[in-house]
Amino acid sequence: MTDGHPAYRSFAREADISHEFVNLRGGERVRGAVHVRNVHSYHRRFRQWPARFHGVASRYLPNYLGWQWALDGARIATPERFLRTAIGVFNT
Repeated sequence: MTDGHPAYRSFAREADISHEFVNLRGGERVRGAVHVRNVHSYHRRFRQWPARFHGVASRYLPNYLGWQWALDGARIATPERFLRTAIGVFNT
């Protein structure tokens, strides 16, 4: 879900991913359960998170997105769980 900038449409087509856009100039801000401000907010939080690492290599971007997903949704609530997840120890 984007604000309809042509670059987003082009990227989605090249990456073969689903793309929907809202007409912000026409006052459309919501489509179904997705609100464009939620998308912008997630993007802002994601940009801030890897900034502490002074940038990330694009080849590792899926890994950073995975960690952001886990941290952003409070799916990992304690430092112990964070470390267990990082090293692959999920039980006990």
